[in-house]
Amino acid sequence: MPVSLPNETTEYRSARNALLSAERDLRAKVEEVAALRRSLPTGGKIPGDYAFRDLAGKGAPMSSLFGDKETLIIYSLMYGPDAERPCPMCSAFLDGLNSQIHHLIQNASVAVVAQNTPEKLSALNDEMGWNALPLFSALGTNYQSDYLAQTEGGDQLPILNVFQRLPDGIHHFWSSELFFEPSDWHPRHVDAAWPLWNVLDFTPQGRGDFIPSLR
Repeated sequence: MPVSLPNETTEYRSARNALLSAERDLRAKVEEVAALRRSLPTGGKIPGDYAFRDLAGKGAPMSSLFGDKETLIIYSLMYGPDAERPCPMCSAFLDGLNSQIHHLIQNASVAVVAQNTPEKLSALNDEMGWNALPLFSALGTNYQSDYLAQTEGGDQLPILNVFQRLPDGIHHFWSSELFFEPSDWHPRHVDAAWPLWNVLDFTPQGRGDFIPSLR
């Protein structure tokens, strides 16, 4: 139905309607891309059942993280064994994810892994107030290097991977490979899952050059 707001000019409404048309086209494109993603062929089978550890240091093999779900979403936090602090951008993303976990796990299992010790991850978890994130240590496994989250030189990368459990084992489904595509500013590979940027894009100033901090 036609929309109008108090005291708006004809010029504003004309420009807003043109923008609305572009927004409608974008929504259709998002749906198209999501359908393409869902139609991907079966990905590669994982090389082995990665021996993650929980915050208490107890073994938590990757297969156990699925629980009763057939899909597992894993985000790799940039917090390597030699890092004094975690990546602020990753941490801001996880702040948002923490509040959505109880909704997400009704449809898929979720885990966050980092190439650091359970002790340091436990301390970080308490400091950040992540009361719902399933956080695990990938230290001592090849998971990070196998799935785009660590360079050959040991640098950590922020990647989101999705896996599915099939009758013949666990297979990779999708990863946020947009991280490796050229970008004017930031790879923006998980923007669709990050409310911070999407909300800022609604504002007159946009996201600008804003960088989240750990506080």
